Amino acid sequence: MTYRAPVDDFRFMFEHIAGSAELLKLNAFSALEPDLIEAVLQENAKFTAEVVAPTNWDGDQHPPAYKNGVVTMPASFQQAFKQFVEGGWQGLRHPEKWGGQGLPKLLATATTENLFAANVAFSLGPLLTDGVIEALLLSGSDKQQKLYIEALVQGKWTGTMNLTEPQAGSDLSLVNTRAVAQADGTYRLFGQKIYITFGEHDLVENIVHLVLARMADAPPGVKGLSLFVVPKVLVNDDGTLGARNDVWCASIEHKLGIHGSPTAVLLFGDDKGAVGAGAIGTLVGQENRGLEYMFIMMNAARFAVGVQGIGVSEAATQKARAYARDRVQSRAIEGSAAAVPIIQHPDVQRMLSTMRGLTEAARSIACVAAVADDLSIEHADPEVRRANQALYDYLVPVVKGFSTECALEVTSLGVQVHGGMGFIEETGAAQFYRDARILTIYEGTTAIQANDLVGRKTLRDAGATALGLAQSMQQTLEALEAESLLAAAQYAPGLRLIQARLKTGVEAYQSAVQYVLDYAKSDIRAVYAGSVPYLMLTGYVLGGWHLARAALVCSAAQRQASATPFTDNKFATAVFYAGSILPRVQALNLALYQGAVLNDALGYSDLAV
Repeated sequence: MTYRAPVDDFRFMFEHIAGSAELLKLNAFSALEPDLIEAVLQENAKFTAEVVAPTNWDGDQHPPAYKNGVVTMPASFQQAFKQFVEGGWQGLRHPEKWGGQGLPKLLATATTENLFAANVAFSLGPLLTDGVIEALLLSGSDKQQKLYIEALVQGKWTGTMNLTEPQAGSDLSLVNTRAVAQADGTYRLFGQKIYITFGEHDLVENIVHLVLARMADAPPGVKGLSLFVVPKVLVNDDGTLGARNDVWCASIEHKLGIHGSPTAVLLFGDDKGAVGAGAIGTLVGQENRGLEYMFIMMNAARFAVGVQGIGVSEAATQKARAYARDRVQSRAIEGSAAAVPIIQHPDVQRMLSTMRGLTEAARSIACVAAVADDLSIEHADPEVRRANQALYDYLVPVVKGFSTECALEVTSLGVQVHGGMGFIEETGAAQFYRDARILTIYEGTTAIQANDLVGRKTLRDAGATALGLAQSMQQTLEALEAESLLAAAQYAPGLRLIQARLKTGVEAYQSAVQYVLDYAKSDIRAVYAGSVPYLMLTGYVLGGWHLARAALVCSAAQRQASATPFTDNKFATAVFYAGSILPRVQALNLALYQGAVLNDALGYSDLAV
C-alpha cells in the first residue's frame, strides 16, 4: 500500500467546514488564488507519497546511528530532506520577509498532515523547527531574528526545544540548568537536557537549540526560568558559521516507536566544544520570562502533534482498508459460494468506519482551529481577532489531546483489521501503532491538555467560548431538521439519526461545561479528576458537529444531482459517526458528573498512598 494524500477531503474541509473563503478576503491572502491552493495540495501530495512515504519503513528498520557524539541519519532521510528543503516546504506558512511563502495555516495544516502521515519520525525535525521560528518571530531580538530565522525558514538549519531534564519532566519548576552571565552580554550554560527530538543529526550544518535555564539570582520555580538561543555551531554577525559550541550529544534513546527520529541526551557546558567550558547562548526577551516564551513554541508544537495524530490515523486507515480489500477469508455472512474479501464482513466494516470517522472528525477540528488562528492574526477587526484567538486557544488542547487519543484507537484497530498479520512487523500496521503511542505523551500528556482545557480555556472566560460553540451547534441542529424534510428518500433517515444523536451530544456538552463551571469552586479536585473525560467528550461532540455540517452539504448535493462517490462516502461516515461514536459522550458525561464520588474512591484506595 502506498500512502495517498486525502486531497478530496482537504478540498471539502477547506470550502465547507473551515471556511477558506473567509481567508481569501483578508489582505494578507488577497493574492492567494484557489488555483494556487490546488497546486500546493497536488504538489505536496506527490512529494509526500513519492519521496517521504518510502522512507517510513527504512527509518523504522535502520534508525539513526550514534558514535562519539555524532548522529548519522539513514541515507533515505538525507535524500528526502534535501528535496524537502528544495521544495520550500519548511517556509510554507512563514513570512515572506524571511524567505517563506506566507501562506495560511489552514493550507499548512493539510501539507503537514500529509508529511506526518508519510513518515511521522521524519516530520519531527520540521515540526520543531516551525516552533523555533514562531518563538523567535514573537520574542527574539532583532539580532537573533537576523541571525537565525531565514536559515531556519529555508531549511538550512533545524531547531529544537530543550525543557526536560532527568528530574524535571512535566514539572518545569525543577529545571536546574544554569546560565552564567558573561561580560560580553552572552551567557554560558551548564546542564543536561533529555528527550531532545532531533537534538543531534547530520541533515543540516547547524541546529538552533532553545533552552530553558536558570540564572544564579533567579527566583525559585517556573518564575525563575529564562530562555536562551544556543546554536550547535556559533553564528558570526555576517551569518557565517564559527566555532563549535559546547553542546554535546551524550547518547540517543532507544524507543518503542518513531525509530527514525533521533532523541538525544544533550550536555551543555561539558567542555567538549571549541569555545571552552560552557555552551554560549543569548537571552531571548527578558530574564525570568522563559516559560512564557517557550509556551509560544509549545503551543505551536501541541497543535502540530495533534495533526500528527491525524496523519498517522489516515495512513493506518488507508493501509487497513487496502488490506481488507485484498485479504480473502471466510464466506459472506449472508452466505456465498466461496470466501470473500474481509471488507465484506460487517465487523470489519465497523472497524474501518470507526477509523475513518475518528480521523475525519479530528481533521475537521484541526482545520477549523487553523482558520481561527489565521483570522486571529490577519483580520482587520480587533474584535474578530480577539474572538478567534479565544477559539483557537480553546481548540488547541482538544486538537492535541483528542486527535492523539483517537490515533491510538485507530492504529490499534488497524492492527486488528490485519488480524494475526497485523502483529507481524513486515506488514507495517504495527509501526503505526508503535509510532502513535508517543503522541499522547510528548508536548504535554492528555491529562495536561485536559487540565489546560478546564483551567485556562473553560474557567478563565467563565465558559464563554465553550458555550458559544454550543450555540453554533444549535443552528446546525435546526438546519438538519429543515434538510431532513427536503432530502432525497435515501438520505432522510440518516439526517434524522444525525440530528437526534447530535442533539443528545450537544446537551451532554453543555451539561459538562456547566458542571465544570459549577463545581470549580466547591470541588476543584473532582473537576480535574474528570478533565480527560471532559476533553474527550468535547472532541467527540465537535467532531460530530462538523461531520453533521458535512452531511448537510452532501444531502444538498444529492438533491441538486451533483452528488459524487466522495460525497456519498462522506455522508455515510457522518451517519456512522452519529450512530456509533457520538453515543460515547453520554457515558463520558455520566463519568464526569460522578467526579466527586470517583475522587473519593481514589482517596480511600491504596492508589492514594
